[in-house]
Amino acid sequence: MIVKKIIRKIICGILSLAALFAPAVSFAAEHSEKTGGGHGDIALIFGVMAILLILSKAGSLITRFGQPAVLGEILVGVVLGNLALFGFSFFRELEHNLIMAFLAEFGVVILLFQIGLESNLNEIRRVGIKSFIVAIIGVGAPFALGTYLIGPYVFPGLSQITYLFIGASLTATSVGITGRVFKDFNKLHIKEAKVVLGAAIIDDVLGLLILAVITAIATAGFVSPAIIAIITAKAFIFLFGGIIIGGCIAKNLGKILLKIHTGIGMKLSLVLSIGLFFSYIASLAGLAPIIGAFVAGLLLDNVHFKGFKNYRLVRDIKDWMASRDGNGVNKALNEIIEKHSRKHVEDLIENIAFVFVPLFFVYTGLQVKLETFFDPKILLIALLVTVIAVIGKVVSGMFLPKKYNKWIVGFAMVPRGEVGLIFGNIGKSLGVISDEVFSVIIAMVILTTLIAPPVLSCLLKRYKEED
Repeated sequence: MIVKKIIRKIICGILSLAALFAPAVSFAAEHSEKTGGGHGDIALIFGVMAILLILSKAGSLITRFGQPAVLGEILVGVVLGNLALFGFSFFRELEHNLIMAFLAEFGVVILLFQIGLESNLNEIRRVGIKSFIVAIIGVGAPFALGTYLIGPYVFPGLSQITYLFIGASLTATSVGITGRVFKDFNKLHIKEAKVVLGAAIIDDVLGLLILAVITAIATAGFVSPAIIAIITAKAFIFLFGGIIIGGCIAKNLGKILLKIHTGIGMKLSLVLSIGLFFSYIASLAGLAPIIGAFVAGLLLDNVHFKGFKNYRLVRDIKDWMASRDGNGVNKALNEIIEKHSRKHVEDLIENIAFVFVPLFFVYTGLQVKLETFFDPKILLIALLVTVIAVIGKVVSGMFLPKKYNKWIVGFAMVPRGEVGLIFGNIGKSLGVISDEVFSVIIAMVILTTLIAPPVLSCLLKRYKEED
């Protein structure tokens, strides 16, 4: 009953704001068509961004009921995208807008970069083996269940390559959604979060390796062991080589730029450039750009930015302290200042994240088509596949030692999000996944994306750090 009230209030608020902005959006869209696009299209995106940013913040109403903001942002997208059912299809058409797709991708890259900055590489190394175990089970179990159980028994008579794609679509974990929930609850520092973040990266690498191999089979009809070895080698060279070599590059590049200017603008440019560059290099290596962004955030250390200016407030306080005799107050102030100086890079990126990260989650929600659920057969199959998909990921946390909260780790691996959508789209574009199978995959992605945040938030609220 409470959940229904929450959802009803959020939907009513979104619809009210959408109705307020709808005339302006419709006018802008018609004007853009009449003028033949060009600057009109760009101006239209400015208007759309303004609307989506306001509505995404309206979705934060859900935090008053103990749910993470990310769930509200996804729901905003779901509501806006499905206004098409009532004759207003403008927002759904944004799904195919290249500029909006770019802004959403930029948002998730910034999110993963931000999570990498706030994660400690040494602490992730300590849970490396545990993360690897969680990732192996989290990929292997759903893949086996999808390929050998869901495929043959739920969709009998289809080709083996279709079953492989079904299995592959279940392997993905959306580290963006999981990481955002941990961040919303200020739990990125707990041991379970470190295991999950490490596992999610390995999970994505393994999932993308599976996808690359299956795509090669679907395209060429076969794949050689040599191709598999090359794809695997590129992935691991990037992950380990990027952290080792990238740290040296960041440190030396920082020294060079310091000689040009020590301002905050230079500091921000250096940080952002490294994050974007690693995203690009990851794509060259056949990995998702978000993997590169996370690795870039991990390798960056505050020492790389020593010598750059801090906030004006921090500088003013330091100047004031220098003019006073040393005492306990100065010592306490200095500890606070040092803490915030170390977090300066994170604070700079956070300001960018406030704008672009919500756009990604709203954009993900826009791709949800509720009419998918109107066919009872598809809905029933989708629910069955979702249950199996959840079990396949939750079981990955059950093999951890007792000191870990296994349910937190297991449910944190559940959401498929944008990664699952990518897998389904590739299979459909290759012609090995039918519309019916694609609808089931999309429904599974939707349900796991919507189920995981509230369940995980409930588990995190009960979490005790001494466990």
